[in-house]
Amino acid sequence: MAFIKTTEQDSLYNNLEEMSINEIITNINNEDKTVPLAVEKALPQIELLIEQIVYKLKNGGRLFYIGAGTSGRLGILDASECPPTFGVSHSLVIGLIAGGDNAIRKAVENAEDSITQGWKDLQLKNVSDKDVVVGIAASGTTPYVIHALKECNNHNIITGCITCNNKSPLSQVSQFPIEVIVGPEFLTGSSRMKAGTAQKLVLNMITTTSMIQLGKVKGNKMVDMQLSNDKLVDRGIKMIMNELKVPESTAAELLNKYKSVRKSILNGRKQ
Repeated sequence: MAFIKTTEQDSLYNNLEEMSINEIITNINNEDKTVPLAVEKALPQIELLIEQIVYKLKNGGRLFYIGAGTSGRLGILDASECPPTFGVSHSLVIGLIAGGDNAIRKAVENAEDSITQGWKDLQLKNVSDKDVVVGIAASGTTPYVIHALKECNNHNIITGCITCNNKSPLSQVSQFPIEVIVGPEFLTGSSRMKAGTAQKLVLNMITTTSMIQLGKVKGNKMVDMQLSNDKLVDRGIKMIMNELKVPESTAAELLNKYKSVRKSILNGRKQ
């Protein structure tokens, strides 16, 4: 099948500047409704990649996301949420973006066009065949990402990708590609919209499923979350109350003593 960059095709809507606010947001919403259905079609691909990630993480490996622009930022966002949500090390899931940390807030000109920097950035993190590297690029044509994955393949490192075009160059170099075909954007070529939403949904699935498989969740609760603010402390107390069937004061005492929902529950059962 010939490669067609649907993410760059003309919007199904025209004369956007003549639309009312209500028309604009209604049409954006109608397009957004199609994204979960596109993700659903990719579930078999998503499952295959997660199986690889879980295996590597259980055996001491790490998960890397690598991307440029919006895709890179989404990877960094997902990686940064893992320590507070699941209590894991900041080095377990790592997000890399073309142009470095400065590019998180401001676009770095031509950073995504480098065919060498992606692999260099991975090497700075001592990437190895114990790890999994997932390239994120809506278009599937970003040189920074494609060439990083090529080098990973050369070094026997498991590779995956999240892209929104069918049979893209990125998919061709990925051992476990995920293709979520969302079609043209409401605003032509603005892949931070439907494509970005699709990538975020897939990233949610990857890390949440992986962490559940790693035993970081009990029942449906984040028992290893970091207690970094009052809201999370209150949530932790409620988890302990529900699990041990104890009053709030007892749950609060346990949490204050053990500083962990999981440890509070384990030790509370012994009392």
